[in-house]
Amino acid sequence: MKKEIPLEKRIILALDVPTVDEARELIQRVEHRIKFFKVGLELFLAGWFNIVEWIRNRNLEVFVDLKFFDVPQTVQSAVEQLQDKGITFATVHGNDRMLKAAVEAKRGVKILAVTALTSLDDADIHDLGFECSVEDLVLSRAKRAMQLGCDGVISSGLEAARLRNRLGKNFLIVTPGIRPVKNTSELLLDKLDDQKRIVTVKEAFLNGADYVVIGRPIRNAKDPDSLITKMQSDIKEALSELDL
Repeated sequence: MKKEIPLEKRIILALDVPTVDEARELIQRVEHRIKFFKVGLELFLAGWFNIVEWIRNRNLEVFVDLKFFDVPQTVQSAVEQLQDKGITFATVHGNDRMLKAAVEAKRGVKILAVTALTSLDDADIHDLGFECSVEDLVLSRAKRAMQLGCDGVISSGLEAARLRNRLGKNFLIVTPGIRPVKNTSELLLDKLDDQKRIVTVKEAFLNGADYVVIGRPIRNAKDPDSLITKMQSDIKEALSELDL
């Protein structure tokens, strides 16, 4: 079944900035083209629910990316704090009991399970004690998340195709680690870029993503408007090729 997601909400802009003023300025610069914004740990601690309310009052959508990881009762209580605030997505980065607790408390908030951070590669996964590839770990966690009632997962575009093939069309796949084509060959020279498992916007959607989360490339672009326009054109092209 085709997901009716407006083009201006397919890109979720990551507000990974240290102050509320910077977040507001960034939103005001791009809100004519992007209607979905991610509030992560840094900005949430700076602005708490006030920044969430400010975004919602502009008729924009909010993804609260706090990656809840705690005992199940605490995760459930934390998710309950998100209720009735107009939040679209929230993330949980935990085991089955944590995911289940979040699902039981969601009441309108879509729960996304974090599979494996896009800053980790196979070597990092092995260092953490997993005797499998990143791809196998992502698929295993995604399958459990779907069975537990999560609405979707956070997954690199590199694993999105396998997830879409195995988990069907209705499960949401939200993909971070997006870089424009011109940046992908330069990442090894960028010591500030912590992403390892990356894809372009078009690759992400061709592989099955429903949304992409993009931060630094747009924030640092000399001409954000032109970059967003190009990315949205790539999304339309990918979706057209998939006949979605």
